[in-house]
Amino acid sequence: MNIATKIIPAPKLSDQVLKDMCDYRLGRLRKSMAEKNVSLSILVNPVSLRYAIDFDEFQLFQSHVPTCYLFVPAEGPLVMHGATRRNFPNVSEYRRPYFISPFDSGFDLNNSAKLFTEEVDSFMKEYCHNNSIAIERITPLVTQSLQNLGYQISDAECLLEKAKVIKCETEIECIKHTIAIAEYGMKLMQENTFAGLTERQLWSILHQVNIANNGSWIEGHMLSSGPRTNPWLQEASERVIETGDMVALDTDLIGPRGYMADISRSWICEGGRGNNEQRKAYQHAYDEVHFNIDAIKPGISFSELSRGAFQRNKIYKSNNYPCVYHGAGLTDEYPKIYYQEDWARDGYDGIVEPNMVLCVESYSGAEEGEVGVKLEQMVLVTEMEVEVLSHYPFEDKLIQ
Repeated sequence: MNIATKIIPAPKLSDQVLKDMCDYRLGRLRKSMAEKNVSLSILVNPVSLRYAIDFDEFQLFQSHVPTCYLFVPAEGPLVMHGATRRNFPNVSEYRRPYFISPFDSGFDLNNSAKLFTEEVDSFMKEYCHNNSIAIERITPLVTQSLQNLGYQISDAECLLEKAKVIKCETEIECIKHTIAIAEYGMKLMQENTFAGLTERQLWSILHQVNIANNGSWIEGHMLSSGPRTNPWLQEASERVIETGDMVALDTDLIGPRGYMADISRSWICEGGRGNNEQRKAYQHAYDEVHFNIDAIKPGISFSELSRGAFQRNKIYKSNNYPCVYHGAGLTDEYPKIYYQEDWARDGYDGIVEPNMVLCVESYSGAEEGEVGVKLEQMVLVTEMEVEVLSHYPFEDKLIQ
């Protein structure tokens, strides 16, 4: 395939505007820390590091080998360990890290954990007002060692998720830019959906567009065709797409500045009205997404949204997507709002607030059927209503 990739114009954001966004995000994190009386957060998750200081080095590597980490005190200097660059916003000091993974330190991590703990202890004594530390997922030896020194340990991931849920205007502009990139990639994919192409060949177009536009990565390979569209969550394979196949995809695309476009569409290979089963599944998914968008209002609870969600046809009911709604920003984020049938086991409540970005989901495929349709829209909750952020067209010929 010879795909010409154009560059989608990015919003013109001045250095000051970008600094203000980084200040806003750090302020949100510190507010979340203050509410839980946490003196120090230690961050290793690459998405958390991106949120706190716009850190963007070797992010996928960092996700499984935590070479870098950041000290974020409730008050005082941010200290970054292990970064190559020295110009991340709001960082006062850069240090060499104490390695806390088998890749860097071998199988016996006790001495590494001891050195790491000693540095944390020294930092706490100099800058922090109590003994409460929030840590992201690293070796439990560090947690045990800090607890032995009398520190109270909590999960920093909860603080980050609470901070990220409310977006500032610049974050929303970044999300809109990523959506534009994803939708251009989807357009090229649909234009090049021909019989004889493999699922992975088709999926590669979206990667090319994302990387050419300064994007980061794609969370999975969520494209399937024909009988592989049912059940959902089968990632792209070497299956050769055939004329008349349903092709379904979910972008899960992490674009420029780390912001996400999470959009799903389905279409027929080489077009047409499809067969009756394809049209019925498509109509059901289309109706569900639009009904559930209309249900969103600022101030509504998660449980109310779940109870009032679209009543799915019984032939699709047991084969639903894992949630009705979920948050998005720098990847998938809190909240995850479950279907009523899963609420008693998995559901948790909360309130929909202005400047939350939500994804509205539908997967429609009969249990043990051979057709599945995935549709998903991104919306911004405003003071009065919702603004639909994703605009890739639906398939008029599949809507009955």
